[in-house]
Amino acid sequence: MENRVILQEWFDRVDSEKSGSITAVQLKTALAVGNLEFPLSVVQQMIRMYDFDRNGTMSFQEFVALNNFLLKVQHAFSDLERGRGFLVPDDVFEALGKIGFMLDSPAFYSVCESFDQSKNGRFRLDDLISICIFLQSARNLFNSFDTAKQGRVTLDLNQFVYCTANCRI
Repeated sequence: MENRVILQEWFDRVDSEKSGSITAVQLKTALAVGNLEFPLSVVQQMIRMYDFDRNGTMSFQEFVALNNFLLKVQHAFSDLERGRGFLVPDDVFEALGKIGFMLDSPAFYSVCESFDQSKNGRFRLDDLISICIFLQSARNLFNSFDTAKQGRVTLDLNQFVYCTANCRI
């Protein structure tokens, strides 16, 4: 309960217009205060992931859901970073498993290559969060087409175009 009070106080400070919701720009600024630097496109993806009412902003309840997700990622990172401040690909693979993302090797290495912006094989916390946001968004989109819950989908061209347009970070 105490954590929820702290979250509410933080949310109220970020919600400068007292509208009961925050924008991507407000969330980006607030995350930067906590040393989490993300491009605006990633922050917008965070909001889309948890924008349950689809109004383009984040309510307090939606923010709590995002916070729970971020805490889960942060714990996985902390368990594996071994005082280095970063993860190597093997650690990223293990962290993703702890968070609930099971990828085969080709998919995993493709994701790592895409998110290793400095091309040095070192992934900071914000890199891991970006990977997890991408994977969760991809999972949500995939599940919307996997109505039989069989882990496979068949897409026509229109559906494929929709997926590629909506899965970009």
